[in-house]
Amino acid sequence: MNKKLTLNVDESLIDFAKTYSKESNQSISNIFEKYLIRLKTETKEEKISEDARELYGIISKNELPDKKEMRKRFYEKNIN
Repeated sequence: MNKKLTLNVDESLIDFAKTYSKESNQSISNIFEKYLIRLKTETKEEKISEDARELYGIISKNELPDKKEMRKRFYEKNIN
């Protein structure tokens, strides 16, 4: 069910939103709704990452290596 929402936004952003809306053939409401959905999804992904990071310490006291280091170790392990 859709509901009406009133926002106070800087005038220059309103002008931009109107221009973008025309160029993309989307309503401002639709653009804003898509943006909020994306934010909601990103927030869930970050939460999963935080949970995974907490679980990492249960098995090992070592810090979680960064992606580069993990790729390097994987590559070295599979080459030898």
